[in-house]
Amino acid sequence: MSAHETQDVLAKPSPFSFKSIVNNAGIGLALLVLILFFSVTTEFFLSPNNITNILTQITINLILAVGMTFVILIGGIDLSVGSVMAFAAVIAGKAITLSGLGTAELILLAIAAGLFAGLICGVLNGVLSAYWALPSFIITLGMLNIARGAALQVSGAQTIYSFPYAFEEFGSMLIFGVPVVFLLALFLVLIAWFVLNRTVFGRLIYGIGNNEEAVRLAGHPVFWYKVAAFTICGATAGIAAIVYMARLSISSPIAGIGFELNAIAAVIIGGTSLAGGRGSVIGTLLGAFIIGVLANGLILIGLSDFMRQMITGVVIIIAVILDHYRAKLSSR
Repeated sequence: MSAHETQDVLAKPSPFSFKSIVNNAGIGLALLVLILFFSVTTEFFLSPNNITNILTQITINLILAVGMTFVILIGGIDLSVGSVMAFAAVIAGKAITLSGLGTAELILLAIAAGLFAGLICGVLNGVLSAYWALPSFIITLGMLNIARGAALQVSGAQTIYSFPYAFEEFGSMLIFGVPVVFLLALFLVLIAWFVLNRTVFGRLIYGIGNNEEAVRLAGHPVFWYKVAAFTICGATAGIAAIVYMARLSISSPIAGIGFELNAIAAVIIGGTSLAGGRGSVIGTLLGAFIIGVLANGLILIGLSDFMRQMITGVVIIIAVILDHYRAKLSSR
């Protein structure tokens, strides 16, 4: 491969390119159509309480999807985030119910324990898949079962209760009607946007997804960048666990079942390619909104859980088909 080709692969992705703007505009238009449809067909969709509910409901999925974006951009996948979230929640729950410490110390210990548990799982996913060049979906499928089993073992298959009031209050706190937990998720989106679009690390994440060999030939340690992407995904699972605990005031070993599918769906609907190297965290934000608005609107219409699952599945399939055609257009 020539030096010129290598430089092209490592070129900084522009969030303001014509293709990027058109792609995000298309996703935003789809979200706007959904909002207009449910505003007309339901009575309470645009009520302040329902808007607050939507923002609260999408928070955990958005946090998980931010981390998933890094993994999918390098051409990987992480099927373990739901189980890792449950494991991190159980570890944090055990920490926060310890005696002999003050409230502030317990909360800080719980946050640190949950984040550490998520980070360790992310590092293992990254190291095992990158070192042996194994398909990440196989490694993370194994981690899915390991983390779920560990959560059940550590908790004795029991839900953990009795958290400090200050911790529970954080989960329900509002600022001008906007949940604080959603603002936390939005802050993570902004950090991820900056990292992916304004740092060398972000450029290399895109580069690995576009052409891993070119990044290697340019002298960059591909192994560690892959591990970093999975570590970020594990860390966001740990953050999601803390938010889950604060919102529901419990740590359950069976939490997060199926959450990995919603996170992947948000990323793909948001325009990130499953092949890697193309997409944006802003698209992921819009994708999470589409899933949240769709789920909320279908509930208000009165559709059953089964119909909601079917419709959400159809939307995911359509998003993958559109991604196929976007890839064809971008290769011309």
